[in-house]
Amino acid sequence: MGIKFKRLLSPPFLQNRVKRCKKYSPLRTKKQHNPNTSKPAMTETQGKDILEQGLTAMSIALDAQARERLAIYCGELLRWSAKINLVAKAELREIWETHFLDSLSLLRVLPPLSSAQQPLLDIGTGAGFPGLALKAARPELPVILVEPRQKRVSFLRHVIRTLGLKDIEVLCGRLEKGSAEVDDQTLAVPIITSRAFTNIGEFLLHTAAVNPIGGQVICMKGPRAGEEIAAWRSEQPNSPYRLQEIVELTLPFSGKIRNLVVFTKKSE
Repeated sequence: MGIKFKRLLSPPFLQNRVKRCKKYSPLRTKKQHNPNTSKPAMTETQGKDILEQGLTAMSIALDAQARERLAIYCGELLRWSAKINLVAKAELREIWETHFLDSLSLLRVLPPLSSAQQPLLDIGTGAGFPGLALKAARPELPVILVEPRQKRVSFLRHVIRTLGLKDIEVLCGRLEKGSAEVDDQTLAVPIITSRAFTNIGEFLLHTAAVNPIGGQVICMKGPRAGEEIAAWRSEQPNSPYRLQEIVELTLPFSGKIRNLVVFTKKSE
């Protein structure tokens, strides 16, 4: 597929205890829906087969436990999506590719398991992409998920409990430009990413206060990544970030182009 990647290094991480936001439960809605009573739109075998095909095509190796966690995660996503808006309706193969396999492409640029695992911050994670999918695949990776919508926060915490994941936090709130505060917690995180937060220039403005010098930001973009990079260079000539690399890849089923745009913070 012509994938090129480098190992990335990151500095230490600071994290305080999280102030929990009020738990949402679909049982409190007027219709008294329980997402766990809805039948999933897939069989376990179907989901695992699609995942295995995608991983093979992308040359991503995961052990059986990781594949099982991802299959359970997808099943919960489908059940909850029947009652609350988590992801757009689509065929099962598209859901696996668009959300799970796309998220797992970041394994190409994250530090390998043989090195120290630096924490990852996923801003505007939605239903957990890419951060929770990466955590399910690589449980050794410390992860912080930021999501302002309470129903989605409840879903994320449900999946975390269901999978028995440790060293992962969900912050209910927004990261504002120029601020390092989210949900009454001050963050300083060495690796930051997002799938659909905003354009590259705006995203780097939002991450600057949270990302220490030497830290990295990984932007997940489509085929027009070059246009956003050009706009960032034009609009922010004094940006503290420097472009480190661009990893281009194609999704396994649709053939859609994805670009992982990696920046390193060089100054405050």
